[in-house]
Amino acid sequence: MKLTKERIVDAGMATFAEVGYHGLSMRRVAERLGAHAGSLYYHVRGKDELLALMADRVCRRAYDAGTAALAALPPEATWHDEIAAQATALRHSIRQHPGGAVLLADSPGMLSSGALSLMERLLQTLLDAGVPAAHCIVAADTLLSHVTGFVLQERDTSPTPPVTAEVYADLRTRFPLLIERMPRLSRDETFQRSVRLLCAGFATLVEE
Repeated sequence: MKLTKERIVDAGMATFAEVGYHGLSMRRVAERLGAHAGSLYYHVRGKDELLALMADRVCRRAYDAGTAALAALPPEATWHDEIAAQATALRHSIRQHPGGAVLLADSPGMLSSGALSLMERLLQTLLDAGVPAAHCIVAADTLLSHVTGFVLQERDTSPTPPVTAEVYADLRTRFPLLIERMPRLSRDETFQRSVRLLCAGFATLVEE
């Protein structure tokens, strides 16, 4: 099959999901493609450019998904709704890419037009809401970091250790709020509420 930049990015994402930032190399990506490492350099100059292309793919697709989500909001939607729509679209987009959350969380900062577009739109939403410019960059970065961290937690497939009835009774006695009284929420509901809580915090900064 013909070697293309898209195929190299596909292989890079899959390799990154397995070995992470430090394990990623052009040689490993070439092996996955059944090609010589040297042939990759006709399309991608090196690991740094490959990482930038990978991050750009995730962010561009998240941006397009966010555009669709914003367009679907009703006319009476608030800026909280607009923030939630963008955050939800980013979460779903990251989850669709192998290693996407780790890529955005662990890799060095990479300037990609996709990532910059996500941040620019989020900053504009906050500015339009009345959040002072001095606080917008921190607010936007906090939100994006929360989304990435949430997805990282979701991908943790470690099995839950078995708990005996005796241990459970002890835990219920020691931690009654956590074990018994706190509502059990789905991951989707937990995410939506967490974003709303962040928006409530941002709202305290809004200038009249």
